[in-house]
Amino acid sequence: MVERDGSGKGIVFSQFTSFLDLISYSLHKSGINCGQLVGSMSLPARDAAIKKFTEDPDCKILLMSLKAGGVALNLTVASHVFLMDPWWNPAVERQAQDRVHRIGQNKPIRIVRFIIENTIEEKILELQGKKELAIEGTVGDGSLDALAKLTMEDLHFLFNT
Repeated sequence: MVERDGSGKGIVFSQFTSFLDLISYSLHKSGINCGQLVGSMSLPARDAAIKKFTEDPDCKILLMSLKAGGVALNLTVASHVFLMDPWWNPAVERQAQDRVHRIGQNKPIRIVRFIIENTIEEKILELQGKKELAIEGTVGDGSLDALAKLTMEDLHFLFNT
């Protein structure tokens, strides 16, 4: 992940804050400086985490819950995105990735998804594909309302073995 000039930074996304805590522990134990941004943090703590990541050259990783942050959060200092677990709604993952794809980004972006074979994660990816096709076939205002909730059929698909 390190750029030739040593400036490489990455954002690690997970929907599970306890998983982010485990990753944080491992990174710190390995001597890698990181910050963390999760939804339960106060606004000043969020601002401090973002400032640390964007301004501290030694802070190489920002651990972030998928739904944390906010609209127009700009993290173009990062050039790597790591998605640790898939979310059934592809729009949520795209929004996470878009935090580094903003105006002012001058580096190529690398996105890595971690998927374990023969798990529910593979079914979630398939469900994402179905939802993407539904969006592409939507006629009208192009709203993403169809993605707002899982249906019983979606749940049956995910957990039917």
